[in-house]
Amino acid sequence: MAAVAEGLETESAAVEDAARDAADAVDAGLGVPPLLAGNRLSLDLYPRGCHRLLHLCAQQVPQLLEVEFLQLSSHEDPWLLEATLARLPWSLPRLRSLVLKGGQRRNALGACLQGSLTTLPASLSGLTHLAHLDLSFNSLETLPACVPQMCGLSALLLSHNCLSELPEALGALPALTFLAITHNRLETLPTALWSLSTLQRLDLSENLLDTLPPEIGGLSSLAELNLASNRLQSLPTSLAGLRSLRLLVLHSNLLASVPASLARLPLLTRLDLRDNQLRDVPPELLDAPFVRLQGNPLGRAPPAPHSPPGTPVVPEMPRLLLTSDVDSFPVTPQGCSVTLACGVRLQFPAGATATPVTIRYRLWLPEPRLVPLGPHDSLLSGVLELQPHGVAFLQEVGLWLLFVPPRARRCREVVVRTLSDNSWSDLETHLEEEAPKRLWARCQVPHFSWFLVVSRPVSNTCLVPPEGTLLCSSGHPGVKVTFPPGATEEPRHVHMQVVHVGSRGLPALLEEPEAAPSPLLCLTQSGPPSFLQPVTVQLPLPPGITGLSLDRSRLHLLYRAPPAAAWDDITAQVALELTHLYARFQVTRFSWYWLWYTTATCVGGLARKAWERLRLHRVNLIALQRRRDPEQVLLQCLPRNKVRGGGRRSQKRYRGPEPSDTVDMFEGEKFFAAFEGGIDVDAGRPDCVEGRLRFVFYSHLRNVKEVYVTTALDRKAQAVRGQVSFYRGEVPEEVPEEAEAARQKKGMDPLWMATLPIKLPRLRGSEGPGHGASLSLAPLNLGDAETGFLTQSNLLTVAGRLGPDWPAVALHLGMPYRELQRIRHEFRDDLDGQIRHMLFSWAERQAGRPGAVGLLVQALEQSDRQDVAEEVQAILELGRRKYQEGIQRTSLAPGDLGPPGPSALQSPEPAQA
Repeated sequence: MAAVAEGLETESAAVEDAARDAADAVDAGLGVPPLLAGNRLSLDLYPRGCHRLLHLCAQQVPQLLEVEFLQLSSHEDPWLLEATLARLPWSLPRLRSLVLKGGQRRNALGACLQGSLTTLPASLSGLTHLAHLDLSFNSLETLPACVPQMCGLSALLLSHNCLSELPEALGALPALTFLAITHNRLETLPTALWSLSTLQRLDLSENLLDTLPPEIGGLSSLAELNLASNRLQSLPTSLAGLRSLRLLVLHSNLLASVPASLARLPLLTRLDLRDNQLRDVPPELLDAPFVRLQGNPLGRAPPAPHSPPGTPVVPEMPRLLLTSDVDSFPVTPQGCSVTLACGVRLQFPAGATATPVTIRYRLWLPEPRLVPLGPHDSLLSGVLELQPHGVAFLQEVGLWLLFVPPRARRCREVVVRTLSDNSWSDLETHLEEEAPKRLWARCQVPHFSWFLVVSRPVSNTCLVPPEGTLLCSSGHPGVKVTFPPGATEEPRHVHMQVVHVGSRGLPALLEEPEAAPSPLLCLTQSGPPSFLQPVTVQLPLPPGITGLSLDRSRLHLLYRAPPAAAWDDITAQVALELTHLYARFQVTRFSWYWLWYTTATCVGGLARKAWERLRLHRVNLIALQRRRDPEQVLLQCLPRNKVRGGGRRSQKRYRGPEPSDTVDMFEGEKFFAAFEGGIDVDAGRPDCVEGRLRFVFYSHLRNVKEVYVTTALDRKAQAVRGQVSFYRGEVPEEVPEEAEAARQKKGMDPLWMATLPIKLPRLRGSEGPGHGASLSLAPLNLGDAETGFLTQSNLLTVAGRLGPDWPAVALHLGMPYRELQRIRHEFRDDLDGQIRHMLFSWAERQAGRPGAVGLLVQALEQSDRQDVAEEVQAILELGRRKYQEGIQRTSLAPGDLGPPGPSALQSPEPAQA
């Protein structure tokens, strides 16, 4: 991948240079640029293609009158694109083919991005010679009105747009022979479409069609029909009237039956019925060699006429959709499809288990002991635990994990990592896109354990036999390892990772202007630590260096043996063979290898510094207070590139100081926040040690916590001005006093990262903390000891999350509408006061009643506040666990224990999703 990426960059640079040369040639009056070849004008791969075409039109280049084929990218400014297209009928009067596509740009996963085109100028109907129009990969929601007026059009491509309907005027294209509208949102089709007697190829795949009208039989010339990946449940018998049909594709629909008359189509050479719900297929089709039926439940079809009476019909596989209060589900030999509330899907095929099994699941917060990461890995999801552990399934189970895709990075891949036989391994993973920023990582698992989604450098693995073999990197084809015959007696597995090293900013960072490193190579193996014969490793020379001109005294081969962080210079211990682009050397043991070209003498120190830079993330620390409730503080650690966008989203609800200065952090690094200056956390939390909040930094997850703070100082006299400081590492066993902490910061404590101010405003009159003076409530515990309590602090946390959704929650809690109106009037212009009064007044009435907490969770789910419901359930789970631990610690029966104290039941660490 690295070599391919570098090749694409080189090609892109060459294209841009050619485009500049072309523009310069036109500007200098040197004639038509090389973009125009004969009667073809290709501008789709060139930057600023519309500018160049308008420039050619303004110059009235005579060759434009002969252009018949035009390719133009739609990744342009919409206004400029429309202005350019409006010129075409006059500047290119003989145009026969217009390709106006998006898709030249790609997202982080390599998928094509849609262009900006939403319509076409009416003047394009003046292209009287136009026969081919390609508008694929754009943002069309309706068909431009000028298209049905292009009477000479024979091919129309509208794939990968946003079309939900087509106009009846589409039937006014008498010469149309090819129509492709795949990957749109069509639910119905116009009646006029079936009157296109000249139509030969029709592609309607990847839409939302659920029926076909009988009029489809009127397409007398149709030879190819593609209706794959729709929602068709039945087919009209009029399909038998398509006497010219050669290819019929119907896979991935919901068809339960097909007409037997399809077998009598005289020219049909392929009928694709895969992945439908077909239980009974006519014998004429079942025995036909051109029919494909894989993926249908034919084995569960009703008994054939010759089957004995009473043969049971196997029921359809059930589908389960679990709510957040359910943490287990049954699986029978019949199989099932399960969707969990935490963004996970499971597919148990029929026969995966021989007996019924109860599956339990839990989503853990990521922390270093549960998240095994390599030096260059990034975590993309939480940690999913599926039980029972280690029980092997008779057939592999499909697992889908939802994650947010990482930023575009070269030579990286996304995999699902799992624990198997006390060691972590990566599963073969496929990505499925649900939305531009939501992806599924799909894999097959033979048994259950822990699972997480990881981004890693592209990896390659091979089995080395005694006869020898060659291992090449798919991320960088220039990296190769050659195993000679006799290198091993027994076959062994070899694993290769290549880390791309960006050169931007590296010389300045290292204070070495001419320093240039190669890609970083990591080799590992199974079996004995050494090979019997030397193995040849090939690495590309650092960028800008060639074997014909380099100074060999400045070329260094570095070696690192984990777990040490030091890089050793082994240039004098190996024989470097140089070619024009590569360096080769031989080794008998595997580890990390790196080529450097530098004038420095201490190369190992430079390499260590650069390696740390590759793994560090530049972040800013944030401390904000809610505008309506200054006691509610949001603490967050954001990558530097996300600070501006995150700040804009928070401005409406929060205010506070500017983010801290930029600091560097490793993936998975621990740090903590300490409130100082008379401010403390309002209540104990499982992630809080003596007022210090623990964090773990993961660059692609939300490193955020919201807490309520309090103070022992008198706020009626004056405002309290405190601060929050961030430190690296674990919370120390002995937390220093504030005065000692201040002295450490003044002495440049190496663990200190930043300090941000926190201000609690002075209270006026009878106002109480949190604007709750009108609401004076005694401490309460909602729930019971065995199922868990919600304390007053927990309810404050819930209240702080509800926002404008609180009336829906109140109604689902059974609160009368008249009471809602009274609360709104009493606390008008105070949203937080409304929420707290509603929640606490309901909680006081429920005190001591069984099932109150369950009623709250149910009301939150019914109000579409699944996020808050999950937090409440996490609090209850923490309380139950501590309750059981207390029983085990004291060896008392449940009846011998009183209710646990509030400090044992505070909010758990919020999931970083």
